[in-house]
Amino acid sequence: MYVTAIIAAGGRGARVGAVDPKQFLPLGGRPLLSWSVDTFLRCTLIDDIVIALPAETAADPPPYLGHARVRIVDGGERRQDSVARACALVRSSADVVLVHDAARPFVSEALVTRVVEAAAQDGAAIAALAARDTVKRASATGYSEETLPRETIYLAQTPQAFRLEVLRAALAAASGDTATDEAALVERTGQPVKLVEGDPRNLKITTREDFVMAESMLAGAAPSWRIGHGYDLHRLAAGRRLVLGGVTIPFDRGLLAHSDGDVVCHAVTDAVLGAAGAGDIGRLFPDTDPVWKDADSIGLLSRAVAVVREAGFRIGSVDVTVIAERPKLQPHVAAMRERLAGALAVEPSSVSVKGKTNEGVDAIGAGDAIAAHAVALVWLPPPARP
Repeated sequence: MYVTAIIAAGGRGARVGAVDPKQFLPLGGRPLLSWSVDTFLRCTLIDDIVIALPAETAADPPPYLGHARVRIVDGGERRQDSVARACALVRSSADVVLVHDAARPFVSEALVTRVVEAAAQDGAAIAALAARDTVKRASATGYSEETLPRETIYLAQTPQAFRLEVLRAALAAASGDTATDEAALVERTGQPVKLVEGDPRNLKITTREDFVMAESMLAGAAPSWRIGHGYDLHRLAAGRRLVLGGVTIPFDRGLLAHSDGDVVCHAVTDAVLGAAGAGDIGRLFPDTDPVWKDADSIGLLSRAVAVVREAGFRIGSVDVTVIAERPKLQPHVAAMRERLAGALAVEPSSVSVKGKTNEGVDAIGAGDAIAAHAVALVWLPPPARP
């Protein structure tokens, strides 16, 4: 599934009362717009991003928007005009288009996933929160005229996601009509819009008071922890070096593989990538590519760690279990921990390596193969403060 994210950032945000458009004002020491951009760049579900900016900014975008997966377009007079211009840049083969408001900096990858998956199934979906308070319909003079059943009232958020043909049809049919969100345009075409559970933390910044609330949320922020698991197994073969955890171990056979066959490094690499949602070793270093023939797997692990760190994550700790009948691993564990720690950019005390046998069961127990399981804990640092 190919997914394009559109960020609507072409307005002025006049209610904030600032000279500059609100999407460029600082939040936590960073431009407001950069928060959602960074989230979408981290999200493996998003393939590319189109951002609608005020014309003067689109002509000279800020450096933090200079990414290969980001394209810029001039915004329009209305929000839907900006979205239409951005939608025109979406490749025709895209499956789903996600539309998000730059004024919602705390959108989560989990919320993005929920909305995209619902849109792929139903054609259109939006994040929304069920009303918690009693809802009143007011008169023009400010008096309560009716109490509405709150069970049927939802507060719309972004992201909103649509199959490409659904969004394009709604934008084309809008003509002179104006709507406050894309879902309203889609509803007018008769297309049902699925309501997906939103996120109370997905704050929309409209006024100065909202900026104060957002800064308070950041002040109480804590690191986000993720866990990942990796597994690898290779057969033993004559004429090969046995390399485990980056350490060459004296033995009469080595592990058969496209690279050096280091099952420890391979398992750790998948664990680290999995924890950060950054793919797997086969995607980064395919065994169909001759460049990785006989590659040093400790080097591949270092490359994977660089990918994870570029996404903003840091390694917390790694625990490895190696399953082998022979050779005995204990004499080499300290060296393996040192080598792995160097590739992971952590202290050796944050790396554990244990050896187990398979009690004579299956190919491992027969001494024909070696396997490894790894668990990695990674963390996303809390947002920077001013």
